[in-house]
Formats: sequence, structure tokens, C-alpha cells
Amino acid sequence: MTFQKAVLEETKETPDRLPIERDTNNSVDTSAAEFAEQAEKLSHHRPRDGEQDGVAVEAQFVTRHDPVIVTADGSRLPTVPLQEAHKLNVLREQLEDHTPATDSRSGDSVRERVANLAAEQTSHGRVKSPDGSLRRSMPPSHTNPLFPPLPLYGPPSLLRDVQCLVFRVCSFFLSLAFLEVIVLGALFTSIPAAFQYLWKRATFRNPDADRPFHAEEVRRASLRRKTEREWRPGQAALRVGGGEEGCDAAGDGFKPSEGGHDPIICDPAYYARRVGLDMETVQVQTEDGFIIELWHVYDPKEYTPLPPEERAHRGPETFKGLGRGRGLINKNNKNQDQKPKFPVLLMHGLLQSSGAYCVNDDDSLAFYLCKSGYDVWLGNNRCGFHPRHTLLDYSDPRMWCWNIRQMGVFDLPALASRVLRETGFRKVGLICHSQGTTQALVALAKEQRPDLGERLTVFCALAPAAYAGPLIGKMYFKFMRVITPAMFRLMFGIHAFIPLMMTMHRVLHPRVYGWLGYKVFSFLFNWTDDRWDRGLRDRMFQFAPVYVSAESMRWWLGRECFARHKCILATKEEWRAEEREDREQEQRGQSIPAAADRDIESGDTADKPDRPPAADTHKKKPRGSTAWYNHQAPPFALWVCGNDALVDGDKLLRRFERGREPHVQVVHRKVIAEYEHLDVIWAMDAVDQVFKEVREVLWKTCDVRDRCRVPRGCEDVAPWVRPLEVEVGEEELQSSSSEELS
Repeated sequence: MTFQKAVLEETKETPDRLPIERDTNNSVDTSAAEFAEQAEKLSHHRPRDGEQDGVAVEAQFVTRHDPVIVTADGSRLPTVPLQEAHKLNVLREQLEDHTPATDSRSGDSVRERVANLAAEQTSHGRVKSPDGSLRRSMPPSHTNPLFPPLPLYGPPSLLRDVQCLVFRVCSFFLSLAFLEVIVLGALFTSIPAAFQYLWKRATFRNPDADRPFHAEEVRRASLRRKTEREWRPGQAALRVGGGEEGCDAAGDGFKPSEGGHDPIICDPAYYARRVGLDMETVQVQTEDGFIIELWHVYDPKEYTPLPPEERAHRGPETFKGLGRGRGLINKNNKNQDQKPKFPVLLMHGLLQSSGAYCVNDDDSLAFYLCKSGYDVWLGNNRCGFHPRHTLLDYSDPRMWCWNIRQMGVFDLPALASRVLRETGFRKVGLICHSQGTTQALVALAKEQRPDLGERLTVFCALAPAAYAGPLIGKMYFKFMRVITPAMFRLMFGIHAFIPLMMTMHRVLHPRVYGWLGYKVFSFLFNWTDDRWDRGLRDRMFQFAPVYVSAESMRWWLGRECFARHKCILATKEEWRAEEREDREQEQRGQSIPAAADRDIESGDTADKPDRPPAADTHKKKPRGSTAWYNHQAPPFALWVCGNDALVDGDKLLRRFERGREPHVQVVHRKVIAEYEHLDVIWAMDAVDQVFKEVREVLWKTCDVRDRCRVPRGCEDVAPWVRPLEVEVGEEELQSSSSEELS
């Protein structure tokens, strides 16, 4: 018996019903049929006789725009279009309202059965109007142009399987041709540099002499060779990195358990063991059913790794049953009398994993913070190296139907929640690079997951990706923007984005792959390795690329979203209008940056008497009327790369300086003029330019300093005192509400 027949069977009238009930029964039959049809459309698989575990029973709205489908067995399916999710809930409610409370052939009413099938509500619950009626709780009439609806793929069928096969075959050949063009372009543009290198060698000159840190590179390479030759298990290694006084591995007691010749492997735990640390992998389930990896970096002298059963995922609930700021000592700490370390979560960039934070020996950000005295957790987004879902498999297109919005709304809160659950803290420090900053900026927005901000002590953004840089206008990026969405899907598929890259990662020698990876990414994004330790460059590209969805790349590069609007939370027309307004105010004599900073620091939003009045012909918009964030936003700290062609961090800084985000407190900002996009985590002087400041900002904003171990180098860092909250008037709030992102 099919699910639809089963639901209809339960609604049939019994012989002892009165004739007056026939109209009601017909209405119930109609509602049951419509509900069953809609449920089948959104289910994991088409209902089979006696098996209904994968059948959709309810749509739960994590945000107003992000529903997930709950199946009969409590499992989750990814986001579907708003109208489809809302229709399922409306039909469910109609069925419950029209079904008699008793007297059904099976002994249980449809209302009871559907209620029993529904999984427990999330903390956000379903989207309802004040009177609680789903029927009157219509979804938004339109979607934000920056986040257009994702396609709807139904349960497996012969037609869908054939369509998927066609997409996979076509995308294999077309994306292979595209990749060949990129690789050939990268190799071709490398020819002049190769001839220049050979010419300098032929004329007995050192081609690397002009590199900014050439002498330091030579010193580190020599020291690495020495330590590889002399390494013995259990001995402390000589420090290869810079002279950071707080993390000198020669005398701090960190004894590597791995050493010798480096085979260059894709395993961050291996590189942790080479510097005297270790790593465990914790599985995390998102609210839409993806299983993602969370890596915990720890000192083996102080911490015992969790048993396998405690590292498994614990269901999709987020921010439930967490500690109340007690700063609990982890039960696996070997010294129970020692204060716990403050937890820090790191998120990676586009096409990367968090292994990018582990490739520079002691000068890796993850290892640097761990040795400084922080509890370091490395988050990875959905799919990554190992695509997993509670219900879906690799070949199912629903497995890949997501973009940056889902990464921000689902992945980041799930990772932060698991860190807090494991450590017992109420808040965690968040550090993101590139795309990681994008998903954090999206998640923290008042229209997405602003409650996440209440779980963060600070948001440290390295090379923040909010506005596009000039690189988006390159020919190959323009090509992706010109083609239609249908052509994009035909060329790059509806599954993983160019999965051939992962195959090359597995089959090529690490040094060949590292060299080729650098050439391709340098060609695409105008990066150079001038400020990196070139001896470690092959490691750096072992953790990229990872599996990402073609839909996510279409969001970045397609004709509808980021590449068109060049901003993550405002359309091109909106942010250009804001810039015109700012220029007009400056021309009228108003010093916008200085005024905004004074207002934010003092909490005073009243007009200053020495400020020239605006011309009558220009209507001044209320401050905060177009703000992306509300009072729940955490403090921000930003490190901007001044020589970054991929993103424009200056625009984001100006947004804060001009008072467009009155609720955001910027506790630290720095522009490093000579840095490119990846230098902020890989440059040889990143410890002095970035890492020390990150360490201090984390401690300055820590909310439980008296209950945590003081990090090395932070003994004299004073706590940050939050300025008076900027109060936004009722008129401004109304203006803000009318202009919120839909």
C-alpha cells in the first residue's frame, strides 16, 4: 500500500457515521490526497509498501527563508523552495483540522498519525503568524536577488536518474575542456617567468635573491634538513619558524611524535604531531542532515582524546542544552586542577579545508594559537574531502543543492554548537579567512541567524570577502557570468564542481600536484608565493581543493548572484546608492568617517552642533536604516590585505567607518598594504603582522577571563570594555524594517 493510499484509507468513513458527516469526509479525503502527493514530492524516496521512514511529514523553518524537510523517522533533508515547504505545512494543518479526533478505521486519526510522524521541532520552530496558524503564515512573496531559490529535485525516479546521468556525462567533458583551458593558460603565462629564471641561472645570479624573505627561507630550509636528519622519537625539535618568544619549540616541552623526512600527505593530524601536538576528528550533523568534520587540535601532555562513540555526531539540534558560561573543565583534561583553555573555532576559505591553518609548522595559525594557550577547533564545511549525509548519497543531486547561504545558516552554527557542547563554555571565539568570513557575515545578518552572534565573543575576519575585487572582471570569470543558469548546470553539472580535480589530487605525486595547484590558482587569482616559505608550498596545496557543489560556485561566479552584484548582502544598486550618498555628504562638508567613529565610541547618535546641517534638498536617511546586523552582532576585528585583487576589504571597512552598521563594534582593524589574499595566513611574517594581534584580540574580548588559562603573550592585555550600545530610534527601526533583506 502506498503512502497516499494509506493516508486515504485512514480517512474513509465507517458504517456508523451519520450522513451529515459525508461532506467533511470528502474534504478530509481531498486534504489527505493533496498532503500525500506533496509529501511524496519532497520525500527521500517514493513511499514503498510498509516502509515510510523516508517520507516527508513536515517542513521546519530554521529561518524565514530556510526550511528543512523532516521525514517520518526524524531524519532531515536539505532546503527546498519556500513555496513547496509552506504548501506541505499548510496541507498538513488542513488535514489535522478537518480530521475527526476519533473514530477512524485504524483506530487512530490522521491528525494523531501525522503528529506522531513529525520530529521534534527545532528551537526556531515553524514560521507562524501570531495566532499560530500555518495556513495564514505565508512565506515571503519574493526572494532576495542575492539568494535566488535553489532547484527542486524530487525523489529518485527513472526520469530523474536519466537526467542526472545526462548532466554528469555532459559536465564531465565540458568541465574537462574548461579545466584544460585554465591549466594551459596557467602554463603558458608561466613561460616568461621560467625563461627569466633560467637566464639568471645561466648568468650565475640567484633568481630568488629578490624575494622579501630570501635569507630567512634559506635558514629555515637548512634547519628543516637538519631536524629531519637528526630527529628521534620523543625528542624536542628545533624551532623552524620565526622568533616568537611564546612558542619556542626548543624549550617549551612540545615533543614531536612524528618527524624525519616529510612525505607531504593530506593529513593535518600528521603535521600537528610533527610540532608536538595532535588532533582528533569529531563528526557534526547539521540541521539539514549533512555530516561534517570538526578537527580538535590538542596538547597530548594535557588532553586525552575522546573515545570514538563520543566523537560521533549527536543529531541535528543546535545550541540546545549548552553550558551557562561556567567554563567547565573538559573531562578529558589530564590535570583537573588546571584552568581550561578558551575555545577558538577557525573556518577556511573557498575550495580549501581547515588544513590550510596547519601547513607552516609552528608558524601555522592553528598550532600557534594552541601553543599560546587556546583550545583550537578547526571547522570544515559540508562535503569537504568526504561528502556525507544522513540520507542522501553522492549521486543524488539533492546532496549538492546548496550554496554559501546554507554554509552560513547550517554549517557554522552546527560547528560552533558542538565546540560549546564539548568545552562547556557559553561563547567561542571565531576566526575566519576569505569564504569563511563570507559565511559568517551571512549567518550573523539579522535576516539569517543573528542568534549566532550571542554565542561569539569576537569575529576575527582575515581577508574579509564581502565585496568583490577587480579580479571578478577577468575573462574566464566573465564567461561564467555570461552563460545562462541552464548552460552553467550543463557545463559544470548539478553535483560536485569539477570532481576531476579531486581525482588528480589522489593520483598525482604530491610535489607535482603542489606545483600544478600553485600555478593554476596563481593564474586564476593573481596570487604569488613571494611572501611564503617556498619550501612548504607543496604542503599548502595538499588541502585544496575539496568537494564543493556546482551550485555554490554558481552563486560566486554565475550571472545572478555575487558576480553580478559584487556584494554578499546588498545588491549592486543598493551599495552604489549608499556610496553616492556618502560622496554627496562629504561634498556638503560632513566628515562621515570621523563622525561615525565618534558616535559609535560614545554611543551618542544625536546631531553634533558643530556639524553642518544637510541641505534641504537632500533627505538624510536614518542611521542604521540599511544595516545588515542588529544588536546581537558580536565585536568585529578585521585584517585587510591591501594588495588583494580577489576581494575589496576597504569597502567593508568604509561601511563600518561611515556608521552604516551602528550595532557592530569594530575592536580592531588593520590594512596590510603589501599583503595578497593568502598572505594573511601563509606569509612568513604573518606571526608578527597578524597572529599576535589575533591572539590578543581573542583574549581582550574573552568573557570569562577569570576562569580561563591566560594565553602566552597576553599577560598584560587589558580586557575590552564594550562601549555604550548605540540606540536606534523608533523611526529608524521602522525604516530599517521596511528595507530589510527579504
